[in-house]
Amino acid sequence: MSQRSLVLLKPDAVRRGLIGEIVGRIERKAGWQIAAMELRTLDRSVLEQHYGEHVGKPFYEPLVEFMASGPVVALVVEGERVIEGLRTLAGPTDPIAAAPGSIRGDFGSIVRENLIHASDSEESAERELKLFFPGLA
Repeated sequence: MSQRSLVLLKPDAVRRGLIGEIVGRIERKAGWQIAAMELRTLDRSVLEQHYGEHVGKPFYEPLVEFMASGPVVALVVEGERVIEGLRTLAGPTDPIAAAPGSIRGDFGSIVRENLIHASDSEESAERELKLFFPGLA
Protein backbone atom coordinates (compact mmCIF):
# COMPACT_ATOMS: atom_id res chain seq x y z
CA MET A 1 0.00 0.00 0.00
CA SER A 2 1.51 3.31 -1.08
CA GLN A 3 1.69 6.03 1.57
CA ARG A 4 2.82 9.63 1.94
CA SER A 5 4.89 10.99 4.81
CA LEU A 6 6.18 14.36 5.89
CA VAL A 7 9.92 14.54 6.53
CA LEU A 8 11.60 17.56 8.08
CA LEU A 9 15.36 17.91 8.00
CA LYS A 10 15.77 19.97 11.15
CA PRO A 11 17.95 23.08 11.58
CA ASP A 12 20.90 21.02 12.87
CA ALA A 13 20.89 18.87 9.71
CA VAL A 14 20.82 21.99 7.53
CA ARG A 15 23.55 23.77 9.55
CA ARG A 16 25.79 20.71 9.43
CA GLY A 17 25.48 20.27 5.66
CA LEU A 18 23.71 16.90 5.87
CA ILE A 19 20.85 17.64 3.45
CA GLY A 20 22.42 15.75 0.55
CA GLU A 21 23.42 12.76 2.68
CA ILE A 22 19.95 12.38 4.22
CA VAL A 23 18.03 13.02 1.00
CA GLY A 24 20.35 10.55 -0.76
CA ARG A 25 19.47 7.85 1.75
CA ILE A 26 15.78 8.46 1.11
CA GLU A 27 16.23 8.49 -2.68
CA ARG A 28 18.22 5.25 -2.68
CA LYS A 29 15.39 3.34 -0.99
CA ALA A 30 13.76 1.31 -3.76
CA GLY A 31 10.17 2.29 -4.39
CA TRP A 32 10.29 5.63 -2.58
CA GLN A 33 10.20 8.99 -4.28
CA ILE A 34 10.28 12.60 -3.23
CA ALA A 35 7.05 14.30 -4.35
CA ALA A 36 7.91 17.77 -2.98
CA MET A 37 10.84 19.46 -1.27
CA GLU A 38 11.25 22.99 0.04
CA LEU A 39 13.74 24.92 2.17
CA ARG A 40 11.89 27.15 4.62
CA THR A 41 12.10 28.84 7.99
CA LEU A 42 9.18 27.85 10.21
CA ASP A 43 7.25 30.47 12.11
CA ARG A 44 5.93 29.93 15.60
CA SER A 45 2.30 29.46 14.52
CA VAL A 46 3.22 26.51 12.26
CA LEU A 47 5.38 24.99 15.00
CA GLU A 48 2.62 25.39 17.59
CA GLN A 49 0.24 23.49 15.32
CA HIS A 50 2.81 20.84 14.45
CA TYR A 51 3.84 20.18 18.07
CA GLY A 52 0.44 20.95 19.66
CA GLU A 53 0.19 17.57 21.42
CA HIS A 54 3.33 18.44 23.41
CA VAL A 55 2.14 21.76 24.89
CA GLY A 56 2.89 21.83 28.62
CA LYS A 57 5.64 19.23 28.45
CA PRO A 58 9.08 20.36 29.65
CA PHE A 59 10.69 19.94 26.23
CA TYR A 60 8.01 21.90 24.31
CA GLU A 61 9.47 25.43 24.47
CA PRO A 62 13.08 24.38 23.81
CA LEU A 63 11.85 22.27 20.87
CA VAL A 64 9.87 25.13 19.33
CA GLU A 65 12.83 27.49 19.81
CA PHE A 66 15.21 24.99 18.22
CA MET A 67 12.94 24.35 15.24
CA ALA A 68 12.61 28.13 14.66
CA SER A 69 16.40 28.67 14.97
CA GLY A 70 17.15 28.19 11.27
CA PRO A 71 15.86 26.82 8.01
CA VAL A 72 14.51 23.29 7.62
CA VAL A 73 14.00 21.18 4.52
CA ALA A 74 10.44 19.90 4.28
CA LEU A 75 9.78 16.90 2.06
CA VAL A 76 6.85 14.78 0.96
CA VAL A 77 8.03 11.21 0.49
CA GLU A 78 5.82 8.60 -1.18
CA GLY A 79 6.09 4.84 -1.41
CA GLU A 80 5.30 1.43 -0.03
CA ARG A 81 5.27 1.39 3.79
CA VAL A 82 7.12 4.70 3.70
CA ILE A 83 5.91 5.82 7.15
CA GLU A 84 7.30 2.78 8.95
CA GLY A 85 10.38 2.72 6.74
CA LEU A 86 11.29 6.36 7.31
CA ARG A 87 10.96 5.93 11.06
CA THR A 88 13.39 3.01 10.88
CA LEU A 89 15.77 4.94 8.61
CA ALA A 90 15.71 7.89 11.05
CA GLY A 91 16.30 5.73 14.14
CA PRO A 92 15.08 6.35 17.70
CA THR A 93 14.77 9.93 18.98
CA ASP A 94 17.76 9.39 21.27
CA PRO A 95 20.74 9.26 18.90
CA ILE A 96 22.81 7.31 21.44
CA ALA A 97 20.21 4.51 21.32
CA ALA A 98 20.00 4.64 17.51
CA ALA A 99 21.69 1.85 15.57
CA PRO A 100 24.60 2.54 13.25
CA GLY A 101 23.26 2.90 9.73
CA SER A 102 20.29 4.99 10.85
CA ILE A 103 20.43 8.75 10.31
CA ARG A 104 20.44 9.52 14.02
CA GLY A 105 22.81 6.65 14.78
CA ASP A 106 25.33 7.90 12.23
CA PHE A 107 25.05 11.67 12.71
CA GLY A 108 23.17 12.47 15.95
CA SER A 109 24.49 13.19 19.41
CA ILE A 110 21.73 14.79 21.53
CA VAL A 111 18.00 14.16 21.84
CA ARG A 112 16.76 17.71 21.22
CA GLU A 113 18.78 18.19 18.04
CA ASN A 114 18.11 14.89 16.33
CA LEU A 115 18.32 15.88 12.66
CA ILE A 116 15.04 14.56 11.24
CA HIS A 117 11.30 14.30 11.76
CA ALA A 118 9.18 11.70 9.98
CA SER A 119 5.44 11.21 10.42
CA ASP A 120 4.67 8.42 12.89
CA SER A 121 1.31 7.24 11.50
CA GLU A 122 -1.02 7.70 8.54
CA GLU A 123 -3.17 10.03 10.66
CA SER A 124 -0.17 12.16 11.63
CA ALA A 125 1.06 12.20 8.05
CA GLU A 126 -2.30 13.45 6.79
CA ARG A 127 -2.43 16.22 9.43
CA GLU A 128 1.22 17.23 8.92
CA LEU A 129 1.04 17.23 5.12
CA LYS A 130 -1.99 19.55 5.21
CA LEU A 131 -0.02 21.92 7.46
CA PHE A 132 3.25 21.92 5.48
CA PHE A 133 2.06 21.22 1.91
CA PRO A 134 -1.62 22.21 1.77
CA GLY A 135 -1.67 22.11 -2.05
CA LEU A 136 -0.67 18.44 -2.12
CA ALA A 137 -2.78 17.03 0.71
